[in-house]
Amino acid sequence: MAEGPPFPPRLASSARAPEGRPNRGLGWAGREFEVTVGAVAHGGHCVARHEGRVVFVRHSLPGERVVVRVTEDRHPGFCRADAVEVLDASPDRVERPCPYSGPGRCGGCDWQHVAPDAQRRLKAAVVREQLARLAGLEDVDLTVEELPGGPLRWRSRARFAVDRSGAAGLRRHRSHDVVVLDDCPITVETAAKAVLRQRWPGAGAVDVSVDSTGAVTTTRLDRRGHPTSSRVVRPGGDLPEEPSTRAERRAGGRDWEVEGTGFWQVHPAAADALVAAVTDFAEVRPGETVLDLYAGVGLFGGALAPSAGPDGRVVCVESDEAACAAAEANLADLPQAEVWQGEIDAAGLGELLAELGSAPDVVILDPPRAGAGQAVSRLLAATAARAVVYVACDPAALARDVAAFADAGYRLAAVRGFDAFPMTAHVESVALLVPA
Repeated sequence: MAEGPPFPPRLASSARAPEGRPNRGLGWAGREFEVTVGAVAHGGHCVARHEGRVVFVRHSLPGERVVVRVTEDRHPGFCRADAVEVLDASPDRVERPCPYSGPGRCGGCDWQHVAPDAQRRLKAAVVREQLARLAGLEDVDLTVEELPGGPLRWRSRARFAVDRSGAAGLRRHRSHDVVVLDDCPITVETAAKAVLRQRWPGAGAVDVSVDSTGAVTTTRLDRRGHPTSSRVVRPGGDLPEEPSTRAERRAGGRDWEVEGTGFWQVHPAAADALVAAVTDFAEVRPGETVLDLYAGVGLFGGALAPSAGPDGRVVCVESDEAACAAAEANLADLPQAEVWQGEIDAAGLGELLAELGSAPDVVILDPPRAGAGQAVSRLLAATAARAVVYVACDPAALARDVAAFADAGYRLAAVRGFDAFPMTAHVESVALLVPA
């Protein structure tokens, strides 16, 4: 069964090694051959083998027999390929809802060819595999939960690349090439229209977000990634006399203020789901001290502060100055909540813990994709907090940090997964770590 129209002849720099790094591949770039696809792997592909080499295959599913074309060959032990023809299809394979998705096309999605319930099973398998391989935890009980709204039109915040002609789109997988789009079916329609049906001469990228009121914020970035201008369009097209780049969000029963295209959960239902999971795992008690690290605009700290009560203390720590300012405004009505600006690395955390004066009872961690890291994990384990609630957007980083906590005397008590990024390989997880 052929999969879609032929892909463009030019793929993502497949035969070249990165500048300054020798190409140690075997010259397979562009080669086609037949494989039977094995298990799903972290990163939006499945694993196959051919002539003794591992082949990471995109646009495939476990158990399928496909013809692949090698798109990248830089290592003697493995290469990367796209499934360009499906000979025996998985029952989980569906027609792609986006015409720009597929081999050699837009790299924004990984699983457009997979039924939504099967996507969630694949994501759960990846999280379990990473915890087994990197943290030594076998048979972890985990399902990835569906969020309301369906698999399309959920992305409320996005960054679109701009080509030299000023046309916007997304990049091909592992490439700098821009695929010009007139729509992106996973992006909220008003946000997609605000960027993809406009021209952006001289820009390198455009950030866009839609807040809870329907206001659309677009921020133009130069080719170095620096913002140069922003515009806010309110529902109905009205602009305030002095356009504000603040966006309004609602989650956990509270209203939140955030920079228009600043960090906030991309899926409209994700913030509520994560707040509920964090609150459930933390079980904050009156009078306790909560340390909320990588706190952003104060979402988790603000949700937990009422449980800590007037005698409790919630310290929200964030490195970004604008996010700290928003957190101060968001938490102004919670006297037990404090906002500290600082870097969360080994040195900064050591100073922070010393200044805190007493060990936290509960720690909330919501680190960037790279994770908290071994040094930070060990310092936090040394506090003997009764609960560490870890919010992760990358299964490998979560597994590495769970292993670091385990080495320092903590165990994984529970973990939940959320499909906060349908059609992509990304998954959001919330884990509870307790002293062993």
